[in-house]
Amino acid sequence: MAIPWGTIKSLLIFFGPLLLPKAIGYYRRARAAPQIHGLKVRPLPARTARAVAVLLAVAAVFLLRTLPILSPENIFKVTQSRLQIPADVLFTRLAALRPGNTLTPTDLLLRAKFASLESRLLYLQHGPAVLATCPFCTSDEPRAYLYYALPDLLAPHLFNLVLIALATSSLFTHSRAERGWRTPATLAAVAAAFVDVYWVSTYNHTANARALRLHEMDAFFWTARAVRYAAVAVVDVLLALGLYLTGTQRAFVAAPSAAERVEGVVRALGGTKGKINAAGVVKNTVLRDEELRGRSTAYWAHEVRLMREMMEEREVVEGVNDALVNRIDIGGIERDAEAYARAVLMPQGGEVKEEVVG
Repeated sequence: MAIPWGTIKSLLIFFGPLLLPKAIGYYRRARAAPQIHGLKVRPLPARTARAVAVLLAVAAVFLLRTLPILSPENIFKVTQSRLQIPADVLFTRLAALRPGNTLTPTDLLLRAKFASLESRLLYLQHGPAVLATCPFCTSDEPRAYLYYALPDLLAPHLFNLVLIALATSSLFTHSRAERGWRTPATLAAVAAAFVDVYWVSTYNHTANARALRLHEMDAFFWTARAVRYAAVAVVDVLLALGLYLTGTQRAFVAAPSAAERVEGVVRALGGTKGKINAAGVVKNTVLRDEELRGRSTAYWAHEVRLMREMMEEREVVEGVNDALVNRIDIGGIERDAEAYARAVLMPQGGEVKEEVVG
């Protein structure tokens, strides 16, 4: 059952001004999240890359299945026949298109069912497989065809739910933020299945009874099938995009948990400790080796003598005095020293002004 365009337009006019600013605000917050939490763009983790590749591959398969060449045959379209054509004439035309002018078993089952107009209308709603193979369905009980068609109708949605569960599991995803996509993706897949079932179950198949020409017929089954596979593919593509943005920390990232922050601090401290140990080893080596110790002592003695001689020159003394009086901002230097000391000695915040400046 199609929603009138006027109703859609009215809903957009009423809800658009309310929802659009919220959507824009949410998008901006999602884009700014990495900068807020101090995260940088990184390469996509290998496990997440596998999940994204699987999702895109499945989405491509679903999109290919929407192509007419991979869709079930519509005998009215291939024979260019109207709905009210006599069954014998319809299947004679169909046999002429078959190899050896012989009807297939499915064609013979459909020929037996096409005795009434109601069966032809149900054919356009549920497709050839349901009409030909349902063992308990009759045109007097149209709902029976819906019940028989439900397993095939829900199969792509159920497969997609299993795929979403796998793609957002710890087997494929790299972090807690990536696994957070499971709930919205599952809700989107369930909503798509519910809308699909509602659309098929509420479709008025008798509307085709007034179609007198081929182009006036509504091939609902083929349209619904294409929309179904396209919707499933869109859900998979959006999930793959979300995993990519989260995995590379471009957007939709969550604040690191307390355990993750502690782990990061411990890792940084371990790296700093390693560098200090390395510097200690180098210094130990220099102090224990007589030749290196002599070279170090000679270097610093020469450096002190050179700087003392330089500072005793008249031009240097006048230049230093002039800079101290007229050019150097002592207050700025004190502020820079205070900021440097705070960053080095107390990176998590705190006051070190008294120790640095006082």
